[in-house]
Amino acid sequence: MKKLITAAVAATAVTLTAITPTVAAEKVNVAFFLEWATPNQIAKVNKTYDKAMGVKVNWTDFKTGVAMTEAMLAGDIDIAFSQGLAPFVTAIQQGAPLKMVGIAVVYEANDCFVKNGLGIDSSNASELEGKTVAVPLNTMADFAFRKYMAHLKVDISKMKIVDQAPADGAKSLADGAVQMACIFGGASSKAAGEVGTPIMNKQQKVDAGIGSFDVISVTEKFATENPELVKSFLEVTEEANAAWKATPEQIAIVAKDAGMKVPTAKKQVADFIFPSAKEQLEKYFNKGGIAASAAASLGLVFKGDSDGKKIAKTIDGSFLE
Repeated sequence: MKKLITAAVAATAVTLTAITPTVAAEKVNVAFFLEWATPNQIAKVNKTYDKAMGVKVNWTDFKTGVAMTEAMLAGDIDIAFSQGLAPFVTAIQQGAPLKMVGIAVVYEANDCFVKNGLGIDSSNASELEGKTVAVPLNTMADFAFRKYMAHLKVDISKMKIVDQAPADGAKSLADGAVQMACIFGGASSKAAGEVGTPIMNKQQKVDAGIGSFDVISVTEKFATENPELVKSFLEVTEEANAAWKATPEQIAIVAKDAGMKVPTAKKQVADFIFPSAKEQLEKYFNKGGIAASAAASLGLVFKGDSDGKKIAKTIDGSFLE
């Protein structure tokens, strides 16, 4: 997977030299996740984005944030909504010309489910050493997995880690092919929860300071050529979040668009936080804010960035102003 991203980065670097910041897009291609219930899906269904941006907005669903990155580097996607921070940072570390321009959703860290009947929980997590675990690598579920194992003092070098998308991981857990599966997405989490139990409960995660958030990312090319479209996309998202009242009608629309059952979507969106533009600027995009701090914790991408230029270029809150 990393080789694919690296190759795409190299190809993209060649085309970026020819960027002209005056080109207006005739359409905008947006990536999103199914099984991820968010208020802006009402604006998506009602074509509020199309009307506000003055262009046709095409939405394509992806299974992982890594796949989103590859599509962006191939020129197939302009904006990724709710891309995991982990795959975003992984791409940046490999030189991908992407920008974080907004925070899509803040949520409890993804769960890693231990197969029921094994007798393994947070009190004896070291027994996971020698076991097989399904993890969608370079995603926020992967980020959570590594945070959990570090907190529980489990040596992951002694585990067999297999790279599987959430739905596949849940199936492997049910089949007994893996002893633990790290999952994101409502339906996949529900399936894994029927045969497994989270290695850390909600309160344990809070106490350990383990949480997650997804970002809104764009290609540098698109941001340079279409800054007003980026701003408009963020404004519509902000308005959709502000209009969310969790009414039965709203939940039904979101559930249908997310490919989820209404009760599952209702529970999932209730656990999400959608920070306003003001909150994002004050807490996430400010100097030393949550976005840069969390990104730095995932890798060495900002090491030596004493003047903050790399952070300012990559984590850019100016479109929210």
